[in-house]
This record gives sequence, structure tokens and C-alpha cells, in this order.
Amino acid sequence: MIVKGTYFQNDEEKPLVYGDVEITNVKRQRLRGEELKEGILCEPVMVGFCGTDNELMHMGSEGRLSAKFPEGKDRLINGHEGIVYVPSEDRFAIVLIRGGDSYDPTRYTEDETYFEYGCDRADGLFCDKQYFHPDMLLPIPEGYVHDGKLDLSFAKKMVFPDPFACMLFQLERMEDLGSAHNFRVAMRKHKCDEQTAREIAKEEIFDRTVIFGLGTTGMFIGDLILRNHKNAKVLFVARSSEESNKVKFALKQTNADYLKNSFESEEELAKAIIEKLGGRATTFIGVSASQVEHKIAFEHKVLGCNGIYNSFSLGPKITFDTMPYGFENHLIFGSINFRQDHMEEAIRLLSESHYDEIVELIDKEEFVKDPIDAYKNKIYSKQAPMKTAVIWNKKYIDC
Repeated sequence: MIVKGTYFQNDEEKPLVYGDVEITNVKRQRLRGEELKEGILCEPVMVGFCGTDNELMHMGSEGRLSAKFPEGKDRLINGHEGIVYVPSEDRFAIVLIRGGDSYDPTRYTEDETYFEYGCDRADGLFCDKQYFHPDMLLPIPEGYVHDGKLDLSFAKKMVFPDPFACMLFQLERMEDLGSAHNFRVAMRKHKCDEQTAREIAKEEIFDRTVIFGLGTTGMFIGDLILRNHKNAKVLFVARSSEESNKVKFALKQTNADYLKNSFESEEELAKAIIEKLGGRATTFIGVSASQVEHKIAFEHKVLGCNGIYNSFSLGPKITFDTMPYGFENHLIFGSINFRQDHMEEAIRLLSESHYDEIVELIDKEEFVKDPIDAYKNKIYSKQAPMKTAVIWNKKYIDC
């Protein structure tokens, strides 16, 4: 079937193109042990732009995208955040992005395979129609469809389930790791049994939390930490002005603290973070995609003894001096994952949130006229909003 859509290709000048593109109904497997199933034809309604899309465009311009293409194709239809309409079932759905011949596609092992709609070996949402595995079309809560159309505010929120689910996973991992990492210290400190100590350690790991960077993922994890750990102290560190709409919204949403990085040196910044926290960090979460993250945490000793370093940035290399690293008992982990239950919980939590307020729309005609220009000068420019989305099919949105 030929449809209109955007797609990535290996081309120095035109790595992202809008035009006619052929979609194919490929049999796919949601989980290992389940049967291969043909997809159901859906119509994308609203789609969000993710930093991954921008990175894939750069990869295409450098000729490095071949491994991402669907089998037998020389291009990839992008888009992995959004909501679709399922004509055959007369309902709206959120696409669970990752599946494959694996027990958990977001934590696959070396003898397993996976795919990601719009990212890796499977076409995504930036097109007029697309096939998706029937068991990967997650239902939306009731009350947001009127006369066959989605509420605009709800539709905007539904560009976030994928990254929000990732942050639910991050929270779960930090809780698990913090508890396992420090429960023996808690047993001696509080003179309690192991189970009690594990619960104490799970709480104490967030006593002084640095979130270095303030994009949507940073905001989401700060929100989730403070929702679930009422005594946690969370400090966002970023370059934006305290008076910017982004910072105001983040602080209102999370009740976290904020430190603007306007310092002349890394040493000054590190000192200010420690002063603002009231001590060295128990957890340091890097989401800025900058090389300075690990320097602040390790070289300038913002991360305290027995602390966790959560690397959620794609691109930066982490280095550390093994002597203090070992003696200060740091724990470093990085994982960009989630499970289906995380997606389902993300849909529920987001539907009750105010996150539609940070989503700005780009007109579809403006976007498809010159997708590369839209990426460079609007969607991912320095003046870009926290999140940009496009209404792909207006007939399903109550504007």
C-alpha cells in the first residue's frame, strides 16, 4: 500500500523526506513464545517529535542508518510517540513501541531479537496509515472521546507515554538498586532487620537527588520521585532562566528546587549544587546529553559516598578515577527501557496530568513542506518548546 509519510534514508543532503512510501503488513511477535501476527491497519492521529528522531536524521546524513531499516527496505518511516485510530475496531489506541522474539523486548539479551516502531527495523507513525501488531495497541481511558473525536488536551498528553514509561522504569530501577546497594548500612545505622533496612535504603537513596538537565525526561523523573518519595529532595540543574516557562512549569509540577547553571567554572557549579542540596548527592541523574555531567558528579565530587549515578543521556562518555570510585562505593547504571505495564501506567497517570501545557503544535503542512528545515529551525532549535507535536489527521481531533 502506498501512503504519504516522512521517512529517513541514507543521504547526505536529504536524510529525511516526505512523500509516497510503501507500507507492508509484516507478521510480528510481541513476546517470545507468542505467535506471529499480522498487523491491523491504523491511522495516526497525533504524533510527537522525540530527540531520537533528530539523532536518526543525523545518522542518515552520515550514511549510518542501514541497520535501522526494516528488512528489505532502504528507508525507515519514523515516529514512535503518539496516538492512532483503529478503524476496524472504532477506537483510539497508544502504540506499544517495542516487541520481538524476547521475553522482555526492552531488556532483550544477546540471543533475542527486538523491533521498535519508528526507530528500529519497523516503520512508525509519521504516515497516513500504518500496520501495528493487534496486541500492541493499548487502550486509552474512558471519557476523552466525544462524537468520535479526541479531546485536544488529552491527545497532546498522549505523545508522552513512551518517555514517561521509561521514567517509571528508571524509578523502579533506582529503588531496587538503592535498596540492594545500601541496606546493610541501613541495618547497622538503624539497628533493624533486613526487610526494614531495604525499605529505609530505598527511601534514603533519594535524600539528595540531582537531575542534571531539564528536558521532558528530567521533568518526568523528578515528578515521579517526588510523587513516590515524599521526603526526597530533588534539584534540577540546567541553563534556562528561572523565569522561563519551562522552569516555572517544571517547578510547579514537581515542587523540586532549581539551580541555574550560569557559573564560570565547573568547580563553582559543583560547589553551588552541594550547597543547594545541603550535602553531596545520594543520586545523580544525567539527562542533559552533555559531557559535563560525569565531571560534575565524579571529578568535582557532587555524588556522595554510596551514591547512584543514573546515566540517561545518549552520547556522553563517562569516565571516573577508579581509586575514589571504589572507596566511595559508587554505583553506575544506564538503561533505556520500560515494560508494557509501565506504558499502561504512564497512560493512566498522564491522562490525569497537566503535561498538555508543554506541548506546542507545528502545522502539518508547514512540517511536510520541508521536514529537515522544520527539524533544524523549529522543532529542535534553541528556541524550541519542550515538546512539539503535529496533528496528523484533524478529523479525529476536537480542536
